[in-house]
Amino acid sequence: MTRSVRLRPWQARALDRFVEGGADFLAVATPGAGKTTFALAAALSELASDPHRRVLVVAPTAHLKTQWAEAAASFDLHLDSEWSPAAGFLPADMHGVVITYQQVALSAAAVSRLARNAFVILDEIHHAGDERSWGDGLQIAFAHAGRRLCMSGTPFRSDTNAIPYVRYAGDVAAPDFEYGYGEALVDGKVVRPVFFPRTDGRMEWTGADGLVRSATFADRLDATASSQRLRTALSLYGEWLPAVLDTAHARLCQIRQDQQPDAGGLVIATDQEHARGIAALLRARHGVEAAVATSEDPRASARITTFAAGDSQWLVAVRMVSEGVDIPRLRVGVYATTTTTELFFRQAVGRFVRWRRGMPRQQAYLFLPDDHRLRRWAAQITEQRRHSLRRREDDHDEHEAPIEQAASQQRDQLSLFAAISATPLGPPAESSPAFDVVAVEPDPGDDGTLPVTLAPPPPLSGRESAGVSAGPQSRQAHKRRLRDQNTSRVRSLARLTGLTYSKINLDLNRQVGIRRIGEATVDQLERRLRHADDWLRRL
Repeated sequence: MTRSVRLRPWQARALDRFVEGGADFLAVATPGAGKTTFALAAALSELASDPHRRVLVVAPTAHLKTQWAEAAASFDLHLDSEWSPAAGFLPADMHGVVITYQQVALSAAAVSRLARNAFVILDEIHHAGDERSWGDGLQIAFAHAGRRLCMSGTPFRSDTNAIPYVRYAGDVAAPDFEYGYGEALVDGKVVRPVFFPRTDGRMEWTGADGLVRSATFADRLDATASSQRLRTALSLYGEWLPAVLDTAHARLCQIRQDQQPDAGGLVIATDQEHARGIAALLRARHGVEAAVATSEDPRASARITTFAAGDSQWLVAVRMVSEGVDIPRLRVGVYATTTTTELFFRQAVGRFVRWRRGMPRQQAYLFLPDDHRLRRWAAQITEQRRHSLRRREDDHDEHEAPIEQAASQQRDQLSLFAAISATPLGPPAESSPAFDVVAVEPDPGDDGTLPVTLAPPPPLSGRESAGVSAGPQSRQAHKRRLRDQNTSRVRSLARLTGLTYSKINLDLNRQVGIRRIGEATVDQLERRLRHADDWLRRL
């Protein structure tokens, strides 16, 4: 049997190149182009050549684990995003697992046993350099994998640490396939053109030296003063930020009225307090209840998922909406963070470029402070940079620390800094789109994809019962419900028999032939539940 999937032309070309490639393959593609779909098509190709091969996906965040598992389910690939080394072996009714780089670093030896001869997808591989232990963990965990697919959608790191499983030509990373934002815009129906309205302002603040300073974004300042000026502009108590939020909200309302009723907006805030303050401004000025997602909030991932699936207007996020997070309805953004590195900026832009099928006009807008660093990154957004082991002479701006980091070097003077005022100077300057090519107006009835025939995933044991509904992640969701029901039965048995949870679990596991409940298939979980119900009826 075969199955037909629809791939964009670049995905089909990349898949052909991958099939002919070696043990390690690096694909660099612009955010929003569909790297996940390409990788899952590659996984089907690998499983066709070896039905016993497992699939392991490594993602940067826990939120992306769920996203990967749901995308895989649409290909009939079942990936367990809740697996951990403590769970034991991979259940027989799952094709593989999704884990994070942090999990690999903490349990490299256990992951290596699962990864032997496996097909490994390393999503946003540049994160392997975030911490030395992450790169070391990858080397241990996947040294004996059957094949490794590395992917990235943002510029590679410019530090001097080589990234595992990436091939270098001299000291420059050499992708096996590369697809840039400019190419995607020319192709059409892949990414949106992004515009960058920039707002100047006059800011006044007390510096770390206790002196009062005043400057516009047009004034040339040193790195410390530039960061203080930006922080002042983004203050909740000045006039600059509320004015920019007003303009962005008006643009969003216009898009929702004229083009896309469920269009959403994203404000990228500096920290938790800043995010809550921005949400309060949106509520007070426009009567909008914005969703707030911060990295410190354990419910942040669920908030993002709810926002992505809904039609509410604004999401305010701190370090949560980076590469890979898929919210195609985002059309308007406000860059209200003091982080000014090129990598972070490109990750932010990537949230707005995702093409939505069936819509002819899809321009996106990211409102910016007219800071010289952000202006530079916006102008160079199409530059295809590869990871270099040699620092470029002009990289110093890219690594300027945000004001919070700079302040840590002068703690004794930090208390002297204070924003005094921030006043916008005129309406936002409308910049050119991120790429100076006017793409042909697309036909909304043509999604730009091509049918490609692939072998289906190999059959697995322990498939769902006939009553299990289809849909993304249905197997994992069904198993989660069955585990919860098993836990409830064990609780009841412990209360009625006086036996320990451990003794009851051990007996039920023995009845269905498993060591741990995390190893159970759907069939084994259902049989375990029936044994527990029979036991309860006998009491």
